[in-house]
Amino acid sequence: MEKNNLSRRQFIATTSVGAIGAVVTTGALSYGNLNDVSGKLALLGGDPVRKTGWLEWPMWDSDAEDPMLSVLRSGKWYREWGTKVTEFEKQYADLIGAKRALATASGTTALETALHVMGVDAGDEVIVSPYTFIATYNVVFNQKALPVFADTDQETFTINPKKIEEKITDRTTAILPVHILGLPADMNSINAIAKNHDLVVIEDACQAWLAEYDGKKCGTLGDLGCFSFQNSKHLPSGEGGAVVGNNDEIMDLCKSYHNCGRAFGKSKNEFTGYPYRGGNKRMMEMQAVILMSQMKRIKKDADKRLENALYLDSKLKDIPGIIPYRLTEGANRSAYHLYPFRYKKEYFDDLPREKFLKALTAEGILCSGGYRSQYNDGLMEEALNSKGYKRLFSKQRLDTYREELKNLPDNDQLTREAVWFFQNMLLGERKDMDDIIDAIQKVYDNRKQLL
Repeated sequence: MEKNNLSRRQFIATTSVGAIGAVVTTGALSYGNLNDVSGKLALLGGDPVRKTGWLEWPMWDSDAEDPMLSVLRSGKWYREWGTKVTEFEKQYADLIGAKRALATASGTTALETALHVMGVDAGDEVIVSPYTFIATYNVVFNQKALPVFADTDQETFTINPKKIEEKITDRTTAILPVHILGLPADMNSINAIAKNHDLVVIEDACQAWLAEYDGKKCGTLGDLGCFSFQNSKHLPSGEGGAVVGNNDEIMDLCKSYHNCGRAFGKSKNEFTGYPYRGGNKRMMEMQAVILMSQMKRIKKDADKRLENALYLDSKLKDIPGIIPYRLTEGANRSAYHLYPFRYKKEYFDDLPREKFLKALTAEGILCSGGYRSQYNDGLMEEALNSKGYKRLFSKQRLDTYREELKNLPDNDQLTREAVWFFQNMLLGERKDMDDIIDAIQKVYDNRKQLL
């Protein structure tokens, strides 16, 4: 992978002061609010716009240390012996506006739980957004189902509802929209399609804590919603996830599935032993303590990200070739797990995106090119050539599927043009946002130096 086309998780590891190296905090040249972005680019030996680093992430709260120590000393680290995971589930359900939440070991296991309980099985097809973290593909493959991609809306970075119906077959069971980067997908359109075709909707909200659509939190708009609490997330605990929902019977089944198939809720009165298939996808007590501590800051941080993102929107749109994301119709706010825009190289005299990224990074503004066209990686052929998939799907269907992967033009173009800034950058002050704006303007004004 290119140095400046970092993965999302590599990206956060580079956005701290420590990762940048020696930090100069005195005598630094700053272009913030000065609108003077002339001069030699830092990539070519000039002074960078920004010489300081960015906020560290995650941020530890020392108030959580006593509760953590108490759990450690109790020996009740397993959720069935303790109370912390149950407390967190109640708090998280209240935060998101769902009736119930189930804590899991990761966002991936949350998605696996939801897919299984909602009936996605071997030989089924699931319509998925192609612009997403690889876990969204993998969980469908793990069900021995086929992830069928509907192309991306380049402006919103999310699945294009107009491309969904043409992908529906007699094997389609579910739609798995992704609120990628924290940007809400067009859920009203998606839910209407699902209703017309008797499909379930499982939201991948793993990057969308407190994002809102149609006045509701993302993750509460489909049959089930799934979240991640991995180390890079706004609500981090190293690893962790959650399934949220409003149907008690479905959530009882989720609890059973994630807990080795043990009966739970109403079914506990009907069955003994292990009446369901399941696995161990449980969260640990110590993770719940960390999460409840981190929840104290999540709303304040979300508002700060929103304020800074809207400021960037208002300024970046005026730089030729820089096209910020657009919220889909019906969306109220993004979570801004990442701040994305499209880079149109033709406005930069055809300067390749990779060179733009390197120039921007040299100015002290760390950035990433985001997701690649991951369906061109080896995992697709690895699955399609397996004996299981050859049993489950006809050769004609698998061959057709391979051809479909070559016909995602909007997503392919987006992966060539996207640029990301990470969420902890949006927790800075106005002057930090001005550094971002001025650095991009500087690269634009001096682009001919790089040709």
